[in-house]
Amino acid sequence: MLKGKKIILGISGSIAAYKAAVLTRLLVKAGADVKVILTPAAKEFITPVTLATLSGHTVLMDFFSHDDGSWNSHVDLGVWADVMLVAPATANTLAKMAAGIGDNLLLTTCLSARCPIVIAPAMDLDMWQHPATRNNINTLKTFGNLIIEPVEGELASGLEGKGRMEEPEAIVQWLEQFFKKKSRFNGKQVLITAGPTFENIDPVRFIGNYSSGKMGVALANQLAEEGASVTLILGPVSQEVKSRIRSATGHHGAITVHEVVSAREMWNQANKCFADADIGIMSAAVSDFRPAHPAGEKIRRTGEILHLDLLPNPDIAFELGQTKRPGQILVGFALETGEGVKEALEKKKRKNFDLIVLNTLKHEGAGFGTDTNRITLIGKDNNPREFELKSKNEVARDIADAINELYN
Repeated sequence: MLKGKKIILGISGSIAAYKAAVLTRLLVKAGADVKVILTPAAKEFITPVTLATLSGHTVLMDFFSHDDGSWNSHVDLGVWADVMLVAPATANTLAKMAAGIGDNLLLTTCLSARCPIVIAPAMDLDMWQHPATRNNINTLKTFGNLIIEPVEGELASGLEGKGRMEEPEAIVQWLEQFFKKKSRFNGKQVLITAGPTFENIDPVRFIGNYSSGKMGVALANQLAEEGASVTLILGPVSQEVKSRIRSATGHHGAITVHEVVSAREMWNQANKCFADADIGIMSAAVSDFRPAHPAGEKIRRTGEILHLDLLPNPDIAFELGQTKRPGQILVGFALETGEGVKEALEKKKRKNFDLIVLNTLKHEGAGFGTDTNRITLIGKDNNPREFELKSKNEVARDIADAINELYN
């Protein structure tokens, strides 16, 4: 799976940098094209000439050449690579990546990278366990970065514990599996609804909800990265959320966005697209009701009670479930205020879902507007599988894994 893959290997200043020589050799042996970037501190632990010999490329260390002034473009590097691997990543480099600091070529390339970034930390056990490091790791995960956890063993300090960079052979195996996963939805057409819907009361007021659309956007990005062609029907969300959408990702995947406002607009668009979809994911928080008679002008305060007559909106997920053809997969979401498993099972059956994603508002960090979520997945066996609190990017990977299991 690594043959022909373009990999940037970023090395920061850790004693584990000696492993980078073996890692480079193994990646090249597997057929990858490897370009190495060293931080200034990394040069104290491993020589550029060693890595240049093993990679077949000049090792990059500075923004420009001091001999002729030629520029090493971090932008070009970020576009070139299929993946960027930072191994070893020190606590200092992790902190700078999390904060968006770009004071060396490795860090500016991370900021410019359009490809996935994989991080293999290396540090002493107390540094790894420090709250600042834990917060930085969690922040990097919310960015979509992938972490190859360090392992336990003897550390350079003489202590024993977690903090050793994973061995080069295991990192290469991890990358093999990563690229294998990136093609598992090749050729699949995926329909995703995301965000809220708004129903006008008058030109300045509406009925809506607090959905941010972040979970649906994370799912669209994840499945596109794994080769799917995604149609994302997106309700009214913030520009910050829209900016998270990667318009074209993966080797064959891409995301086409249709922006809508009301439930009926989302319903019409979903009906147009579902027939051609292999997978439908109903992650939108659709308004159940709309005003029967929205006012054409702003409703003025009169001091009297205002009565609104509400009509039911189309149940998009239910209607698609009734038209689902054999082999088509439909995934639904259930947001509950209690435990919710009983309600989720009933909803899964009633709407003909193959998989339902349950979360509850009682869990801190889950629900609307957050960058994290805590879910329970219920598949065809109807057995709930609970997951810990994770970033929504990680949750999207868990859901993609569950969808892949349905195919297999």
